[in-house]
Amino acid sequence: MPFLIGEAMTGGYGAADILHDCTIAVDKGQIAVIVGPNGAGKSTAMKAVFGMLNLRKGRVVLDGTDITGLSPQDRVAQGMAFVPQTSNIFTSMTVEENLEMGAFLRRDDIRATIEQIYTLFPILKEKRRQAAGELSGGQRQQVAVGRALMTQPKLLMLDEPTAGVSPIVMDELFDRIIEVARTGISILMVEQNARQALEIADKGYVLVQGANRYTDTGEALLADPEVRRTFLGG
Repeated sequence: MPFLIGEAMTGGYGAADILHDCTIAVDKGQIAVIVGPNGAGKSTAMKAVFGMLNLRKGRVVLDGTDITGLSPQDRVAQGMAFVPQTSNIFTSMTVEENLEMGAFLRRDDIRATIEQIYTLFPILKEKRRQAAGELSGGQRQQVAVGRALMTQPKLLMLDEPTAGVSPIVMDELFDRIIEVARTGISILMVEQNARQALEIADKGYVLVQGANRYTDTGEALLADPEVRRTFLGG
């Protein structure tokens, strides 16, 4: 059984279903990437896994426990962390205050975790007293990811982490994401930059209209001529 599985998920926000029998899974310490055209239901699948969407059918299982009925807050307590694409930092707070806010559920000493995040993202240590709203787009994303890691999650979910950043910053963020996975944290990521995301993915899911179209290793999907032609621009 995978560490996380959203199995045969069907549901949406209103009467109409956006997801149709969609399955997404990620193993312990691995990176799973959801790609596909605009409107394919990528972010919706992520939100379904996090409990922000009512499922009519299907279930979500984390580390052997069925969490389908849990609220997002309760899923955080179970070891999930979610970084939305926008509005993912407190702009008026300093970098360090943002990180401290991420530890709201914890009752232990958080200083060691803050130091780990500064080791992962050295620029944040340099700017720790600066208002997060004054940072560049890439640095803000580092704050958002760092804040999510403050909960010491078992599963980190990222919705379009490289949206709007330069190619150099994108490469750097992906390098950090690989480092996070190496610590044993599972990563589930929705990404527009499909080719680059599949290069770092252990598992890739290509969604079309809320349903699984292709599922394979990142390497195999990159090598599949049909996937390349249809979704990766040749």
